[in-house]
Amino acid sequence: MKSNFAKLCSMMFLQFFIWGAWFLLVSDYLTGLGFTPTEKSWALNAWSLASITALFFSNQFADRNFAAERFLAFSHLVGGLAILALAWTTSFWPFFLLLLVHALFYVPTISITNSIAFANLRDAKREFGPVRLWGTIGWIAASWPFIFILADWSKVPSMGSAGFVNWIGAIFDPANSKKGEAYLHGVSLTFMVAGIASLVLAAFSMTLPHTPPKPAQTEENRFAWLEAMRLLGKPFVFVLFVATLIDAAVHQGYFVLTGSFLKNKVGIPAQWIMPVMSIGQIAEVGTMAILGLVLKRFGWRTTMIMGVLGHTARFAVFAFFPEPAPSILINVLHGICYAFFFATVYIFVDEFFPKDARASAQGLFNFLILGLGPFVGNNVWPQLEGYFKVGETVAADGTAVPIIDYQKLFLVPAATSLVAVGLLLFCFWPPEKAVEEEVPEEPVAVP
Repeated sequence: MKSNFAKLCSMMFLQFFIWGAWFLLVSDYLTGLGFTPTEKSWALNAWSLASITALFFSNQFADRNFAAERFLAFSHLVGGLAILALAWTTSFWPFFLLLLVHALFYVPTISITNSIAFANLRDAKREFGPVRLWGTIGWIAASWPFIFILADWSKVPSMGSAGFVNWIGAIFDPANSKKGEAYLHGVSLTFMVAGIASLVLAAFSMTLPHTPPKPAQTEENRFAWLEAMRLLGKPFVFVLFVATLIDAAVHQGYFVLTGSFLKNKVGIPAQWIMPVMSIGQIAEVGTMAILGLVLKRFGWRTTMIMGVLGHTARFAVFAFFPEPAPSILINVLHGICYAFFFATVYIFVDEFFPKDARASAQGLFNFLILGLGPFVGNNVWPQLEGYFKVGETVAADGTAVPIIDYQKLFLVPAATSLVAVGLLLFCFWPPEKAVEEEVPEEPVAVP
């Protein structure tokens, strides 16, 4: 069991290393390539399209017909080759199609890795947090090295002439970050790193514990996603569905709006956007480690409410304190936002949904967290950003920089998150325990 636990942690590390390597800088990269706002929306919404496919097709395979570890290996092989090719792709249609292929094969693996972990843990409520936090460590490990990759080494003196302290200081100096074509080339390496990691995970997946498919017990339940959708008839599941949609849309606002806010309003150089935004993932490591204790102490509802309120606090600080220190430090709340809501939702789904439809139930909520919620956010937040634009200025390098009323802009997602809080506070009343499932006549021994 200890060896399986280590393999599950390694699986999560690679799973989120792939995503963290390229995701935070892609929006700015697409702007640098000259993509129009509409083309950017299409590219970013590749994830939404992939989540729909995951709900109606991919997770159906994993639930009913395909061993989960083999599905994971094949998906990362194809998805890895697709995102690797993006390192040399600069025109819209090839870029969009390759990113769509990657997303179609990557997005389902998020719920599949959850399902593999849940199926091979003795106590998911206690052990999933420590396993999942390795995904966060993977995201951080992918983000921070790009401080060095995106440094302009022509401006950095040699260590021998400057000494170690001055040499490191020059690398970290925001004035010595790459710009223009050099910057775009540096960011393109994120796709290469993600592709190589994906191919490594494809090979590693074949060493994971065997997680066989679970055929439907009746013809009525032949379609796993329909079984998951039917559970929306339960009031507490439907309320959670709506609250998750709202929170996912607000969460996407963080990724859509924060990069330009930190660069244009707060004055953080582009070289430091990834490290600053990954501060939240560092905090997430500790938060995931204590998630089991928090759930035991406060229960499902209160833990989820604390997670959603993290968004309210973060956007409120962005609105009223747009200075470097508070705008950087408040990113630690990302750990609470993710672990106390999204990770808790995944654990809740594993406990309250039938065993033979859990991968599809995970896919249903992944559809909200990675699909419909971000789709709404990708279309709403850029429009609001344009609505609150009050002017334009010109930077030293001659590029146009929009002037946006960020206070009014950030108050919108802050208030929107409070709607989800109200739903959870007044309408979300799950049963104390999941309905017990029938014990099979020949129980399978726990290894």
